[in-house]
Amino acid sequence: PDPDPGPAPAHAPAPDPDPAPIEGAYSRIRMRVGDEGLQRLQGAKVVVVGLGAVGSFATEALARSAIGTLRLVDFDNLQPSNLNRQLYALKETMGCFKADVAAQRVKSINPACNVQGMRVFFDATQVDAVLEGMDWCVDAIDSLNSKVELLAACVARSIPVVSAMGAADRTDPMLLRISDISETDGCPLARLVRKRLRKRGVQSGPIAIWSTQPAVEVPPELQEEPDESADEGRRGRIRRPLPSLAPMPGIFGLAAANVVIMDIVGGRKTPS
Repeated sequence: PDPDPGPAPAHAPAPDPDPAPIEGAYSRIRMRVGDEGLQRLQGAKVVVVGLGAVGSFATEALARSAIGTLRLVDFDNLQPSNLNRQLYALKETMGCFKADVAAQRVKSINPACNVQGMRVFFDATQVDAVLEGMDWCVDAIDSLNSKVELLAACVARSIPVVSAMGAADRTDPMLLRISDISETDGCPLARLVRKRLRKRGVQSGPIAIWSTQPAVEVPPELQEEPDESADEGRRGRIRRPLPSLAPMPGIFGLAAANVVIMDIVGGRKTPS
């Protein structure tokens, strides 16, 4: 597939040949949350920013939980290095935009979902387009500047947000934590995010998914240099690849989706 088919509309809906929900698809959800909870899920509007390993699994759980509107934001296309951990990375999808593949998959899971794929790099110029009308935000961005911009924007707009911190090189699911960003400890990414948010007057608010497990040191002989050719035409700083196995980023994404789902149905609320 052509990795750069040209500009796409800000909100590119997936093909919708049959928008009717699949009968019986949410019977198990209804058993757990009741009719009112299911209606809240079906009326909810959630944006996921970043559709890599964390964001793809968060989107999957939200799509399978009857969320009525999903806005999916990512500017990248799929590369071979994504195959070991990202849900949308398949032999058949190499070179395709993540936002397009994600939107098509959501429609296959829940034809009734109003899914909007946005092929944009998130920065300050995209705040209104990305967050307008949303009830919840999942931050799965791996760029520090964009992550801080998104979190600050959500706080300013009173949009609840759950944010994934460092997941790539963690391996122990028992060390995963969920807390307010102000309560994170030992995660280098969370420390940087807290520092930058404080400069913008944000002390607390975003919920963080983080790990107490120290990041691993990659031996010099195993380190990889960034592939600048793969980033041609993209925005943001080119970063050195991080080591990663499949399970933990997916667990981070599923945990983030669970925070959103349980809040929407009236369960676990934002940590105080």
